[in-house]
Amino acid sequence: MTGASSGWSSADIPDQRGRTAVVTGANSGIGFETARMLAEHGARVVLACRSLEKAAVARDAIRATAPEAELSLVRLDLASAESVREAAATVGAELDRIDLLINNAGAAFGRLTLIDGIDRTFVTNVLGPFAFTGLLLPRVLAASAGRVVTVSSGSHEAGRLDLDDLAYTRGRYGRWRAYARSKLANLLFAFELQRRLAAAGERAIAVAAHPGAAATDFGRNSGGFTRIASAPPLRWLAAPLVATAAAGALPVLRAAVDPDVRGGEFYGPDGFHGIKGAPHKVRPAAVAEDTAASATLWETCEQLTGVRCSSL
Repeated sequence: MTGASSGWSSADIPDQRGRTAVVTGANSGIGFETARMLAEHGARVVLACRSLEKAAVARDAIRATAPEAELSLVRLDLASAESVREAAATVGAELDRIDLLINNAGAAFGRLTLIDGIDRTFVTNVLGPFAFTGLLLPRVLAASAGRVVTVSSGSHEAGRLDLDDLAYTRGRYGRWRAYARSKLANLLFAFELQRRLAAAGERAIAVAAHPGAAATDFGRNSGGFTRIASAPPLRWLAAPLVATAAAGALPVLRAAVDPDVRGGEFYGPDGFHGIKGAPHKVRPAAVAEDTAASATLWETCEQLTGVRCSSL
């Protein structure tokens, strides 16, 4: 199995001084490590988190290794349309440009909960990031080389997009079925955003990444193997099978800062089944390259969120 040290690593992150990044879900796991490494390389980082208390703890932890970092916090609950708009307004008022918008935050809920008649997982993982991106896109376009990075998952391969049944009235709800659907939607969104940016002649690009299997709070709060592998008593046994949060963040970071990355690319670990390894460009499942589905998803998200990217 290829280790992260044999390929692109944190040592390859270019100097980020003068650049501004917004990272959602930055208080723990992949998001925290992404924010930390960007800050350590000089970036100004906005930590967009559901809990400001946890965000403050994360900020202090980052300052332990990046004492000169410019860090700010904003409350962002992606399951709340009001919170998304308030957070975007706060960030937009604070920043004149965003070089990196990293949509990392996500969730997998064990029980079906509806928000305005829509599965909470889909709202949190798809509609919230869509609206947040749309509202902040003018700031991304104001950067000389802005990027939107969407964090997906290898589970997108099992995703089945049914936009006519976002409340699961026609089938049994399952945590991972809902999660896989949302992660497929994340990829479709990223690729559609790139097509629209290119068609509009914009310099900004949209890319995607997945962390593989990493021992994070997300894993501990999930079911099945990821929960077992992330639990402290068994983590040492599972260590050969899963990546650390820092290693899992590397595909996201490469997608965000590697100057050779091109719009519409997808990055993930290069090891067995993409579980762990050095970050490299990977091929998504064919279902994620369905341009008709991505266009339909975009239109559906616009209708459901009320957010429209007029310039695209």
